[in-house]
Amino acid sequence: MDWLLLIHQIPAKPAYFRAKIWRRLQQLGAVPIKQSVYAMPRQEQNQEDLTWIVKEITDGGGEATMIEARFLEGLSDPLVIGLFQTARGSDYSKILAEARTLGADWRCQAGESSDCLLEFRGRLEKLRKQFAEVVRIDFFKAPEQIQAETALRDLETTLIEHRTTEQTAPDRGSGVAGLTGKTWVTRKNVYVDRIACAWLVRRYADPEARFRFVDSNRYSPGPNEIRFDMAEAEYTHVMDKCSFEVMVERFGLVYPALSQVTRIIHDIDLKESAFGLPETAGILALLDGITAITDDDLERIDRASAVLDNLLAFFENRNN
Repeated sequence: MDWLLLIHQIPAKPAYFRAKIWRRLQQLGAVPIKQSVYAMPRQEQNQEDLTWIVKEITDGGGEATMIEARFLEGLSDPLVIGLFQTARGSDYSKILAEARTLGADWRCQAGESSDCLLEFRGRLEKLRKQFAEVVRIDFFKAPEQIQAETALRDLETTLIEHRTTEQTAPDRGSGVAGLTGKTWVTRKNVYVDRIACAWLVRRYADPEARFRFVDSNRYSPGPNEIRFDMAEAEYTHVMDKCSFEVMVERFGLVYPALSQVTRIIHDIDLKESAFGLPETAGILALLDGITAITDDDLERIDRASAVLDNLLAFFENRNN
């Protein structure tokens, strides 16, 4: 089996730099096989990720080398694979323990106010995101993955069974006041996140909204112009939330069917499986088809809006 090895030497000071590199390697799923030597399976994405870490180390005054290798004596492939499975198994065990705690807390609180449901859903979504991140770097599928997945599915079933007690907000949220008659500005060649944002604006803020598509990611807005999904925009990515998620929240739109749509857009735009809804792949295929047949941004939005309208109706019908 072919491996990538990162061999590095990091200055003792500043101390935070060593910890920063260690965290970066942990996030990539690399495992230490000796002091200052980390291994990853030889894959294109892993090679790209380690290349950036090599640059980061050298820019910080350290030394780093990445090599391709095979284990011939001493360490063997099964032993190194075991290191990966042990590391990921520990990650899954933490998620499993938190899932069990959440399940126990739910049994204690069930039947109380709707705030309990909101808290439960938030904690569950956080666990699902953590699980997706571990799966992404679980190169050899640790046995504990199935246990953690089963625990999360059980919690999701519990949430579905109590969905009828969720708070349902009206179609128009309070955050859309004063947004009519504006021109909404974003980058050309709209795709998933920008398409969904435009659909949201038309459906909930201003059915007659006008759009302007610009070349640059940076744009100084004129009078009555609002930017979205671009640098310094009024509505754009915030931490791990895509622009659509941010816009939904700031529009004050909180109800189950739209939340399901939001999760699908999140996973597609951020290339994650944080929520893993079965409809995600189909929606991605439809949006890819729309962008393949037309370069006209307004036409893309028009065509995709019908898809998103139908998706929202599907979730509304299923929830009811």
